[in-house]
Order: sequence, then C-alpha cells, then structure tokens
Amino acid sequence: MTGRSLPLVQPTLRMWTILRRCYRGQDPVAILGRALDMLAGADGHLDAAGRIKTGVGGRSEVRRPS
Repeated sequence: MTGRSLPLVQPTLRMWTILRRCYRGQDPVAILGRALDMLAGADGHLDAAGRIKTGVGGRSEVRRPS
C-alpha cells in the first residue's frame, strides 16, 4: 500500500493466547502472515508459486451470476 499506512488488525484474546503459548519468542506479525498465506493457498486463491490468482479460473475475480 503506497502512500498510505497499512491497516491495523486487532487480534482477539484467543489469537493472542495461541500466539503467546504456541509461538513463544516469535514475531506475531510473521506468524499471522504465514497463517494467512496458508489459508489463501488452501482456499485456492494462490498459484503454486504463491502469487494471487487472477483472470479466467482465478478465484480473485468477482463472480457474477449468468
């Protein structure tokens, strides 16, 4: 995001508890970033190289009813 600050994400108490207990000493931003990458990949939004899919067959397009 150029020219603007990045959006602030407020973790829930559950998220902080998991981060603190399971990923002690690691950067929470890095952990949440990896988790988002895994979720987007599992949902089919990323190609094999980790890039966001676009165009025909990509899932990032808005789907309109026919």
